[in-house]
Amino acid sequence: MAQRGTGPQKGSEKGAAGPGPVVDDPRNLRNVVVVGHSGVGKTTLVEALLTATGTIDRAGTVTDGSTVCDADPAAVRQQRSVNLAVAPVLVGDTKINFLDTPGYSDFVGELRAGLRAADAALFVVSAVDGMDAATIALWDECAAVGLPRGVVVTRLDAARADFDETVALCQRVFGEGVLPLYLPVHGERAADAPEDAGEPVVGLIGLITQTVFDYSNGYPPAEQPAQAAHVEAIEEARNALIEGIIAESEDETLMDRYLDGEAIDEATLIADLEKAVARGSFYPVIPVDAPSSVGLDSVLSGIVRGFPGPTEHNLPAVTDLDGSPRDPLTADPSGPLVAEVVKTTIDPYVGRVSLVRVFSGTLTPEVAVHIAGHGLAERGHPDHDADERVAHLYSPLGTALREVPRCIAGDVCAVTKSGTAETGDTISAKSDPLLIEQWQMPEPLLPVAIVAHTRSDEDALARNMARLVAGDPTLRLERNAETRQLVLWCMGEAHADVVLDRLRAGGAEIDTEPVRVALRETFAGTGAGHGRHVKQSGGHGQYAVCDIEVTPLPSGSGFEYLDKVVGGAVPHQYIPSVEKGVVNQLAAGLAAGFPVVDVRVTLTDGKAHSVDSSDAAFQTAGALALKDAAAQAGVTLLEPLDEVAVLVPDGHVGTVLSDLSSRRGRVLGTEQEPGERTLVRAEVPATELLRYSVELRSMTSGTGSFTRHFVRYEPMPAQLADKIRAEHAAR
Repeated sequence: MAQRGTGPQKGSEKGAAGPGPVVDDPRNLRNVVVVGHSGVGKTTLVEALLTATGTIDRAGTVTDGSTVCDADPAAVRQQRSVNLAVAPVLVGDTKINFLDTPGYSDFVGELRAGLRAADAALFVVSAVDGMDAATIALWDECAAVGLPRGVVVTRLDAARADFDETVALCQRVFGEGVLPLYLPVHGERAADAPEDAGEPVVGLIGLITQTVFDYSNGYPPAEQPAQAAHVEAIEEARNALIEGIIAESEDETLMDRYLDGEAIDEATLIADLEKAVARGSFYPVIPVDAPSSVGLDSVLSGIVRGFPGPTEHNLPAVTDLDGSPRDPLTADPSGPLVAEVVKTTIDPYVGRVSLVRVFSGTLTPEVAVHIAGHGLAERGHPDHDADERVAHLYSPLGTALREVPRCIAGDVCAVTKSGTAETGDTISAKSDPLLIEQWQMPEPLLPVAIVAHTRSDEDALARNMARLVAGDPTLRLERNAETRQLVLWCMGEAHADVVLDRLRAGGAEIDTEPVRVALRETFAGTGAGHGRHVKQSGGHGQYAVCDIEVTPLPSGSGFEYLDKVVGGAVPHQYIPSVEKGVVNQLAAGLAAGFPVVDVRVTLTDGKAHSVDSSDAAFQTAGALALKDAAAQAGVTLLEPLDEVAVLVPDGHVGTVLSDLSSRRGRVLGTEQEPGERTLVRAEVPATELLRYSVELRSMTSGTGSFTRHFVRYEPMPAQLADKIRAEHAAR
């Protein structure tokens, strides 16, 4: 925050596998998650910071897929980040772990992992595009846990770029504590520049020190005192900054002294500024033009001096394996070992790679540790515990792994070839196994049904699916016994595309098919059925006759079976056989192959043969009688009804209500939420929600979200039911 340059540091070439940076004091660590919506330049910023510190020799670009953080083929193809990536740099004695996160909402799981590993957040905002609702919501989320934040404004050289308006926007949505430390200095546009190009950024003016940083001759910048014209131009912004810092100062006399006309010295202002940033009550704004390196030294200096280290950040709670609470953690390298797998990936050459944040203790190679994962069974991650030996530790630089001898409390490292580690697992000492509290993950709401292309692909599909699910808690795998489909629940289409690409890259040829919703059937009315199974074959006869009456029951009543046979027309030992045959047929369905529910079946009469009757014969007769009753009474198809809660900005409420009505939804009510948003509650058939996550995003420009849960089954409209019956008959 001292507003000075940071020179290049000696580092490794891009992709090199040399030794990684190591620190032994948590106070010399900074874990910074870089966030912002897609396209604002987060990855480009991190690439420029890697180049500025000498970590890599030259900066790659997102468009040609040569950046450190976007090496994944899916990221190159989609031209946007799809993974969390770690990029450590050294600034003097301080190691900064930049955690570059995807900005597209489909990959929110990667964002959550980055937040978990971070002690501070750097919000990247475009001077052209403003920000989206997801970024605003993320700011509020960081505020709720007291995570310190700063803002970097990018794309300052683009046409229509407006730094002042962008700062004003940040203040409107983030709060008055957002204030710039620098103002950009623009140069003249080149004669051969495109007509729609903006003015290039050639320097910055530090508001506290009134210093001009001139980047026209390269990085690091030349520094000189501001001229009279500069001082006059920045006076209003400088006064606002000083007043903002003083308002956050712990020295209660400072404001009175300032109002009395006393000039507050720069050292006092900078010290109070750094304290306010570290405790998360002041949010500095730094203008940056990554391609020309403008502002990179200011970002690095601000992180080192203003953002807190691991020792100043509250750590997650821990318990014993049985749930008993333990003492709060501290970022002490000598403390008990507690680390967390914040991300798991499968490398085609190395195998399973686990990104680990160490919260307490020191993780070292060739030491046995306990790996535990609890509480995610509903996501397809059964509880598991195992003891493993960590062979090697690495400092990740994008996909490159550089071996390190240890990883202390507060640092981030990578572990390879673990047999059990999954995202969210706790790594602790074998002698003292612990569990760390889980972080919140969003529910995947887009179903994709997949099938192996051939039988020979089934084994590869199963193997690759297990790996993907282990690494991605936002991916849920469902094997639906009723529809006989393998369904992947994803966060959206972009997420689904990445998952399918990775499955295919693992050697499994797969196809997708329309998702089928598990329906139910019930009787439309009361019906009587006659079942007669009489056969003579090979000297062995089969003889069974039964009469039943079927009555529909209220929704949720289940199945009832009554025996009202008089005079032993059906021998006692065969009465359960009729029930078994009826139950089997109910499970198999009568009209479209879906289970029949909410009926009472009464056995009223029948006939048996002293020699040829059998359990199997009466089972068959019971099933035939049920079919006969269904033909007489008719069968109604029931569809699942879900209650949805749709959260949208107020301006989209009308569109959402109209759309829900078109989906045969019944609106239950609306509630006003903070931030000029409305929560719409409605009951909607599940068959109408298969692609709702995609369509809601489209109709609300990505600002809407929803949750859903099953409520009950209701009769399906006749025309839709007839279509389902026809499709079943054609199969």
